[in-house]
Amino acid sequence: MSFNWFVSVDDHLIEPARLWQERVPEKWKGVAPRIVRDGASEFWVYEDREIVTTGLNAVAGKSREEFSPEPITYDDMRPGCYEPSARVADMNQGFVLSSLLFPSFPRYCGQVFHEAKDKELAQVCVQAWNDFILEEFADAYPGRFIPMMIIPLWDPAAAAKEIERTAARGAKSIAFSENPTKLGLPSIHTDYWHPMFRAAEEAGLVLSMHVGSSSNLIRTSDDMPTLAFMAYSAAANQAGTLLDWLFSGNFEKFPGLKIALSEGSIGWMPYFLERAEQVVDKQRFWASRFDINMNAAHDRGEAKGAASFSLDTDVRRLFHDHVFGTFIEDQAGIRLLDIIGEDNVMLECDYPHSDSTWPDSVSLARKWLSHLPDDVQYKIAVGNAARVYNFTPAEIPALTP
Repeated sequence: MSFNWFVSVDDHLIEPARLWQERVPEKWKGVAPRIVRDGASEFWVYEDREIVTTGLNAVAGKSREEFSPEPITYDDMRPGCYEPSARVADMNQGFVLSSLLFPSFPRYCGQVFHEAKDKELAQVCVQAWNDFILEEFADAYPGRFIPMMIIPLWDPAAAAKEIERTAARGAKSIAFSENPTKLGLPSIHTDYWHPMFRAAEEAGLVLSMHVGSSSNLIRTSDDMPTLAFMAYSAAANQAGTLLDWLFSGNFEKFPGLKIALSEGSIGWMPYFLERAEQVVDKQRFWASRFDINMNAAHDRGEAKGAASFSLDTDVRRLFHDHVFGTFIEDQAGIRLLDIIGEDNVMLECDYPHSDSTWPDSVSLARKWLSHLPDDVQYKIAVGNAARVYNFTPAEIPALTP
């Protein structure tokens, strides 16, 4: 076999109750995020909000029969969900060589702090989360964690400074929204984000965009059955993100910028790449002259906007050079790897969420990838993540799966 360990580019941290209380200056401790117990209940208190931890976010070590979306406490969680040393022990058990951690209480790209009233405190909290990841994970366990940061979404100039600050300390990625307009922010088609994009490009930090980082998972109706929604929403959200970016012009403006579509899977990508090429082939001439809103009324003709599409756009090249998909289990995507590209996909574990394959991730992945050449298996398991995030994984521990 070509790999016994793998790098997981999408895992999650349940923040320990101590995080902000230990790390914010004394004057902020009374208003910084903190855990409160109320009888059998336990929740985060921050400004005027009380935020629980849902059970589906911390199922590691539980059987599927025990999964539940109901709120849980730290007593209900495996310590690897929230404590660094216990997480490393669980990584060893699951043969996870290195891990990239998305936040939980702040949500996938720090939306809770973006929604906060006191932005000075919110910025302090963002920096505290980043320092915690850098010091208690990345520095304490070299090569075991790919340090991903959150940013003050409400201030691109401050976000650029935070990128510069953390990149100097070893950060490799930042969490960004799959669709910032759903957070009440300008779209990626404006120049609002340019300071942040430029800083990320110059520092070589990947924009990691997790499914749900728009706080708006797509559904067909309010009463769409939950399991139908769970099966549908990831690909639906991330397909829009992929196409938005391919036609945004941002990769031409920032040629060193890379994005990862985190927990979006990959099996849907071939269709949308081929569809994008078909659209370019048939519509490129008028689209290079002006833009229209296809949902607008047709009575008197479409209102025309400025064109953002260039006749030189090469969808396939842009995808290959800038976009990277991640998957937990996706046998359809693996069968279509010749269309997606063996250099553009990476494995993930999703510990400790309910979609996770931990602790069986390696054995399952080896089975799914066994028909591929050894060098391709290694790329998907380790090599692509190391290259994309410009990261050196730790030496493999003396354990055998």
